[in-house]
Amino acid sequence: MSLIQTRITELMGIEHPIVQGGMQWVGTAEMASAVSNAGGLGILTALTQPSADDLRREIERCRALTRKPFGVNLTILPSINPPPYAEYRKAIIEMGVPIVETAGYKPQEHVDEFKKHGIKVIHKCTAVRHALSAERMGVDAISIDGFECAGHPGEDDVPGLVLIPVAAEQVKIPLIASGGFADGRGLVAALALGAEGINMGTRFCATREAPIHERIKRQMLESDERSTDLILRSYRNTARVARNRISQEVLALERTGRPFEEVAPLVKGARGREGLQNGDPDYGVRTAGMVLGLIRDIPTCHELIERIMTEAVAIIRRRLSYFLVAGRDTDRCETES
Repeated sequence: MSLIQTRITELMGIEHPIVQGGMQWVGTAEMASAVSNAGGLGILTALTQPSADDLRREIERCRALTRKPFGVNLTILPSINPPPYAEYRKAIIEMGVPIVETAGYKPQEHVDEFKKHGIKVIHKCTAVRHALSAERMGVDAISIDGFECAGHPGEDDVPGLVLIPVAAEQVKIPLIASGGFADGRGLVAALALGAEGINMGTRFCATREAPIHERIKRQMLESDERSTDLILRSYRNTARVARNRISQEVLALERTGRPFEEVAPLVKGARGREGLQNGDPDYGVRTAGMVLGLIRDIPTCHELIERIMTEAVAIIRRRLSYFLVAGRDTDRCETES
């Protein structure tokens, strides 16, 4: 049993308070099962699969790779031609998935159906007002995304150091802190701010099991905390992505006030997926967080999670206790004896 237990570990039935958030093109059975086998909560990404039947098969593959809990992410976004969300939802329910991570636009219909079938729901938010709305909907936990996060950070630009404790003051259900987490220091900080676990996306992309080309992973090691761009801000659909030739081209078009129709071909999801697979870092846009500045290696998911937990326990037992007067006296007595 982990030395750090929270409401998240109890609610989700996992060993460590670490969640691998839903990541388009990355949340596959290999990725999710590796995280779950390491004691965290792995999450498949529903819309990575071309159809609901493909999702069913991916859930079966994940079950063959792990006997531990895992979840499925269903992100609902406004679209001219929206995916068949109800079909994906039905597949999740019929396959008996115990945990769902929802995100995006007006999830009430989906939350109601999931809860009707006893499924635990984590809803991902970028603002406290949205978290409170989701709590009223009946979700079981909130994943609160600070401005540092990869993907869509919202339009309020509130970093986690402020957003997490503000949310913790108001939200009664368990909070998972997201955006900027990569190590044991981050986990301890999240717990101190009022969260009961962390969600990592970008950091899990730089693991051996992540279905991403090795050249992309190596480029992540060469990046730093300044190596991201915020694109699509002028269209009120901000996305944090890894800085590359395409993201810079998008920003140049935005600066001249070009309509989204001219930008759309550059940010197509299929193009981003191909870049992840062919290893060309400039082929398409890919989401990445400022946490790039904290990534130093490409471990297995098991090695990464074990390291985070070991670091976190050491920080709590040694570094933090040292700042207490009693802790210093105890330390000095032990040394003298």
